[in-house]
Amino acid sequence: MENKSKQWRFKVRKDLTSVSEFSIRSVLGKLYRAIDATDTRPPIYLGHGDPSTFPCFRTTPVAENSIVDALRSAKFNGYAPGVGILPARRAIAEHLSSNLPYKLSADDVNLTSGCFQAIEVVISVLTQPGANILLPRPAFPTYEARATFSKLEFRHFDLLSEKGWEVDLDAVEALADDNTVAMVIINPGNPCGNVYSYQHLQKIAETASKLGIMVIADEVYDRITFGSNPFVPMGTFGSIVPVITVGSISKRWVVPGWRLGWLVITDPNGILKETKIVESIHGYLNICSDPATFIQGAIPKILEDTKEDFFKNILNTLRQASDICYEKIKDIDCLTCPHKPEGSMFVMVKLNLSLLEDIVDDIDFCFKLVKEESVVLIPGITVGLKNWVRITFAIEPSSLEDALGRIKSFGQRHAKNQ
Repeated sequence: MENKSKQWRFKVRKDLTSVSEFSIRSVLGKLYRAIDATDTRPPIYLGHGDPSTFPCFRTTPVAENSIVDALRSAKFNGYAPGVGILPARRAIAEHLSSNLPYKLSADDVNLTSGCFQAIEVVISVLTQPGANILLPRPAFPTYEARATFSKLEFRHFDLLSEKGWEVDLDAVEALADDNTVAMVIINPGNPCGNVYSYQHLQKIAETASKLGIMVIADEVYDRITFGSNPFVPMGTFGSIVPVITVGSISKRWVVPGWRLGWLVITDPNGILKETKIVESIHGYLNICSDPATFIQGAIPKILEDTKEDFFKNILNTLRQASDICYEKIKDIDCLTCPHKPEGSMFVMVKLNLSLLEDIVDDIDFCFKLVKEESVVLIPGITVGLKNWVRITFAIEPSSLEDALGRIKSFGQRHAKNQ
């Protein structure tokens, strides 16, 4: 009885509840629960970028054997340094340097529990009273969530669908002020499937340099490209503007559950060291949890011994699935795809709501679709674009064709009478 009348001093942060409500995990959970259990057809999940469950996307035996060897060696059962073990950092530096005009060192590399934690670290160390950060729209929503959690103001610049989802650099310049600390780019793009050209990335670097801000380059889909533009790391322009690159083995090796990522300083002029950003990153990592040490121990063999054939097969499968997705969408009247995906595992598609009888918005579309057809898509509002949807095509091509056929049937069933 005493506890009921006592005045407790702790309170809940209400803003975290609203942030979580629109996270991809939360929205997917609600969509999964809406699947009709009486539908005899298997559900098809085009909402989450995790192809690891499909046989055609299984990781290479090299990666699996490297993990087993590291575990059995008994060399990696203890604690690791906050920044990660030296052999792993050295191997990642070597791996990433192969695409850069200069060599990274192990000291430039910090290991994290997936790219997700790398985002958490960089947002946290940049947070200070009055500061703001520029985020793309549409984009992976974790950046907004982490900024909200850290009480860092964020401002959106648009990606231009009519220009292959390029950054609106005029908007970047208009948004920035003396309190702007960084801008984020995601390349190859999630959720748009775009791949930026060398020339556009150089313009981004020059714009950021002019504004006196750094670039945070999310390259978790590093080298997953199958269009006309090759992957160019943002670190290529590190001599123009300081770059913090976040990435992981999750996507390219198809092992998102292994949670091995990195935060890399690509800054040959030493600006981030001079401004104590590097020191702050190290300080933050000293109070964080680390990736499992045996996975760190496996990294050198995973990076060095994986054959190019493995990557070629993955890219060929994604290219085929991308082609299927783009062509089949043309036959679905209520959907428009403004730009064929050239990288990552996603495409953004616009809803033509004027052609639908009883669909009010993208959330309504996705929930009615999952109930009637057992197909899961992500509402565009989750990634910043209302009345669009995000589709992942990183599944078995036959299942993708089935899903798109169901979406077409759904659209026809809800079409307005012409």
